[in-house]
Amino acid sequence: MSRKVSIILSTYNEALVIEDTINQIFSSLDDVEIILVDDNSSDGTFEIVKKINNSNLKCYSRNTRGLASAFLVGLINSSSETVGWLDSNMGVLAKRLPEMLIKLETSDLVILSRYVPGGKDERSKLRVISSKLINFFCRLILSNKIKDYSSGIFLMRRDVLLSAVPIATGHGEFFIEFLYKSLKEGKKIVEIPYSHPPDIEGMSKTASSIIRFFHLGFNYFIRIIQSLFIRN
Repeated sequence: MSRKVSIILSTYNEALVIEDTINQIFSSLDDVEIILVDDNSSDGTFEIVKKINNSNLKCYSRNTRGLASAFLVGLINSSSETVGWLDSNMGVLAKRLPEMLIKLETSDLVILSRYVPGGKDERSKLRVISSKLINFFCRLILSNKIKDYSSGIFLMRRDVLLSAVPIATGHGEFFIEFLYKSLKEGKKIVEIPYSHPPDIEGMSKTASSIIRFFHLGFNYFIRIIQSLFIRN
């Protein structure tokens, strides 16, 4: 069954990859709109995007930064009953979107997961270890029913938002909170395995510095604890 899909992309200095990512999304789905939110890139990312002539590409530029708030901007400006998120530097995974869309016919939210059988993480050891630690604490503190809380690559039915509104603050930790709230509301969440590709040299925002890396890790841990006490 064909359905229109809205894919949200958040960009910050993605000039090396963004055109390829957009093209791969358009090639993977027949009926799709892309809502791209650029956080004042300094490398010409937004200029590249503006030159792409496709009426199904919506572009927004803002003078602030934040993954969670970028998702909210994209969500507000999306028009489909199916909404998804893809890392802007992982266009290679766009080919998995049709498979995810099929799974969504019998579920509420579909995640690409590194921690179900068949999943892998091919990034640096530091990134792999930190991700495993975050997800270990998520499963220990929140629920073991979800294996990859921090994947962030997903498709969902829009009506999931009626019972689990994402709190658009912070970095990727907002998605952990959103998943847990959706799970508590009885939403059917399906994980399918994928292999996280190696980081593109110089493209990682999370590990741009050791200080930022551990600062984000601390924020993740605090958000996990807070998720236990926040009502939908």
